[in-house]
Amino acid sequence: MTAIPAVPVSIPELAAPSVWPVSAVSAPGGDVAVGGVPLTEIAERYGTPAYVLDEDEVRSRARAWLRALPDAEVVYAAKAFVCRAVVDWMEQEGLGLDVCSAGELELAAVRGFPAERIVLHGNAKSPEDLRTALRLGVGRIVIDSDCETARLAAQVTGPGAQQVMVRVLPGIEAGAHAKIRTGAEGQKFGLSIADGDAEDAIARILGQPRLELTGLHSHLGSQISSPEPYAQNVRRVVAFMARIRERHGITLPELDLGGGFAVAYLPGDPAPVPAAYGRRINDELVRSCAEFDYPLPRLTVEPGRSIMAPAGIALYRVLAVKRTGGQVFVAVDGGMSDNPRPALYGARYTVRLVGRASATPMRATTVVGRHCEAGDVLAEAVELPEDVRPGDVLAVPASGAYQVSMASGYNMTGRPPVVAVSGGRSRLLVRSETFDDHRSRDVGL
Repeated sequence: MTAIPAVPVSIPELAAPSVWPVSAVSAPGGDVAVGGVPLTEIAERYGTPAYVLDEDEVRSRARAWLRALPDAEVVYAAKAFVCRAVVDWMEQEGLGLDVCSAGELELAAVRGFPAERIVLHGNAKSPEDLRTALRLGVGRIVIDSDCETARLAAQVTGPGAQQVMVRVLPGIEAGAHAKIRTGAEGQKFGLSIADGDAEDAIARILGQPRLELTGLHSHLGSQISSPEPYAQNVRRVVAFMARIRERHGITLPELDLGGGFAVAYLPGDPAPVPAAYGRRINDELVRSCAEFDYPLPRLTVEPGRSIMAPAGIALYRVLAVKRTGGQVFVAVDGGMSDNPRPALYGARYTVRLVGRASATPMRATTVVGRHCEAGDVLAEAVELPEDVRPGDVLAVPASGAYQVSMASGYNMTGRPPVVAVSGGRSRLLVRSETFDDHRSRDVGL
């Protein structure tokens, strides 16, 4: 395979690198090439639905976070999307891993990822999650409830104590949708600063000799498109750390601000670069620590979506076109089984026809999935040519995060393959799920 040479970009969407990977260029015949590989070539070779990851984009975005916060620890939020190759990329770029389950831990271990650079958190860790974390020797475990303190301490066999953090609720509303706001009061994550739960949990941990409290963890939500909520979070949590020092005589050396940094799904969506977040966070940290005479803690941030989403493109093939009630519905061979985000919280996307040029006018179109649910809608009111027809290939950029990782086996359609592109070549990272995969799990008579 040879790389596709760049041609002048004449498509407005391709001029927005925050929606499409930087490597995306127009290619002959109305196609788009990413990483030097035409998207229609990928659709033909690997089938559809298929997910494409621009490896160079992933690595570049990881490095951008390291530059934005050079004195901080940057850990990749594996829940966005993880596979063996992604684990390797993060290790090679110098990032840590943020994981939420024994499965993600075992995958990291299989690839030889340094356990001390792994953070485990989650609001309901299973006994297996905790056993696996202790067996592998993960760097820090984030305690999310009172129940976990005694449960974890009872499993630590030594010789040293297990390093832990406490996830606190700072009482800050931030995030693009109510279902992805996790820093406000009255929801399942963390321990409230305001009502005293966080301080009670800290006191219990300090009474456990097998646990070493290293700092506080917080996470405000997802798709936060301004640095200001992070600055507000820094102010509140540093003030709380100073209060803990006064009441318990300990100076906590670490502060984990979580992730949630926004990416653009539509042209024009606000999506500050990592440096913008980094500057505001650092400035507020210095100011707040000076105000409370508190030594600067070591920062940790957990970008996931902001590294992976803009590097990914979903490819679908059109199965049917229906014009009814004054609307145009284009049905594709994927849907909520590979991307539940629109059904869960109204996520919106850019969609583009690739593989052929069309001279027909553009028309507002609803792209729907193949599943027997009225809510199986991938994109509403997107502009597609009037002559879109069965067999066409549609590309959906900004699809690298929280799609394949949240995919299901609904209707036994099988989860899609994931293909990496770089330097004019493609390679399979994750194969398609087949009926044999489903059948092998069905052991009943």
